[in-house]
Amino acid sequence: MQSGDSRTHRPGPVTRIRVREVAGSAVRDRRDDLATEEPLEIRLLAGGESRTVAITMRTPGADFELAAGFLHGEGVVAPGDIAAIGYCTDEDLEPGARYNTVTVRLGVPKLPDLASLERHFLTSSACGVCGTASLDALRDRCPPLATGSTITVSPEVLYGMPSLLRKAQGVFGKTGGLHAAGLFTSDGSLVGVREDVGRHNAVDKLVGWALLGGRLPLDRHVLLVSGRASYEIMQKAVTAGVQVVCAVSAPSSLAVDLAREFGVTLVGFLREERFNIYAGAERIPA
Repeated sequence: MQSGDSRTHRPGPVTRIRVREVAGSAVRDRRDDLATEEPLEIRLLAGGESRTVAITMRTPGADFELAAGFLHGEGVVAPGDIAAIGYCTDEDLEPGARYNTVTVRLGVPKLPDLASLERHFLTSSACGVCGTASLDALRDRCPPLATGSTITVSPEVLYGMPSLLRKAQGVFGKTGGLHAAGLFTSDGSLVGVREDVGRHNAVDKLVGWALLGGRLPLDRHVLLVSGRASYEIMQKAVTAGVQVVCAVSAPSSLAVDLAREFGVTLVGFLREERFNIYAGAERIPA
């Protein structure tokens, strides 16, 4: 599973185009940079059998981390299950699709049960993962956080996180069109950031980075997302062991329900030295 023929075009996170800009009575043609959006097919390989488990629209970059984080969030793999990840070079693929297809090889004799994934579903970069594991399945996999496993984060530390995340968004600075997920220590140090057109993909990339690097669980860290906090975001945070999730925008009602049930601190509207706490206020002492 190598990266393929060097002559095959590999998409990058930024696509350069020409646009016509109209401002009042002035018209000019200029160059513009867009966030790239392309499909990524995720395949599982075990015991000589290969199966496509998901197709998602994403921004190219950290594709292996995205695949690993997605599979972990859906309960398909655990730390240590992945033997190798690579771009697919199967002869049935067009050359242009090879960097849009990732094969994850498991170190087990056969493929795991994939019923929860509803095989061959398509997810868009906007809506998140649909038709996947139910809330009951999440309860079976992830018990609520123990009372004693608690970190605390001061309001002053939280106030500084959005600006640190924004400064680390290199592709957003060029395009203005990407979400980000950042991982912080409880004292406010930024330890990892990933970008994508899909907010859930950005979290998958970050969790995948932690999984492949042997950093899970993330129970001593704070997760910050640049958009809203949805059920999908909370599901991925819960499975990664995150205790504090922050969003610069609003949470959904189901995200709040999930945070309260699983003992996760959920912060929304974190911006300009203000925020709302929707669950787990004990981790943010006033």
